[in-house]
Amino acid sequence: MSKKEQPLVRELFPGLVTELIACLREDGEEYLAISAWDIRWYEDCGCGDDFCQSFYTAERPPGAYGPGHRNVMLAPAEGYLILDVVEERIVFVEVLYYPRLQRPPH
Repeated sequence: MSKKEQPLVRELFPGLVTELIACLREDGEEYLAISAWDIRWYEDCGCGDDFCQSFYTAERPPGAYGPGHRNVMLAPAEGYLILDVVEERIVFVEVLYYPRLQRPPH
C-alpha cells in the first residue's frame, strides 16, 4: 500500500493527535509537534494486549530501529504515550492505558 493510501492519524483519531501535539510542544519537541499533524496510520502493533492501542506510522522494521533511533516519553492527561523516533521522524506511537480511541463516523 502506498504512503498516500495510508490514512492520516488526525483523521482517524483527532483527539489523540491534538493531545500528542500539545504534549510534544510542552516538552520542547516543536519539530515533532509540527510533523505529528501529518503522521499516517500503517498498522496496529498487533500485541493483542487490552491496554495497548499502539500503532506504526511507517512500515514495520525487520528488526530493531538501529542508529538514529530515540524514544520520546510524553505525559498525557491519562495513560502513556511513547514515541519511537528515527532521524526525527515519528515511526511508532505507543498508546498504553489511554482512553479508548474511537474512529470518527464517515
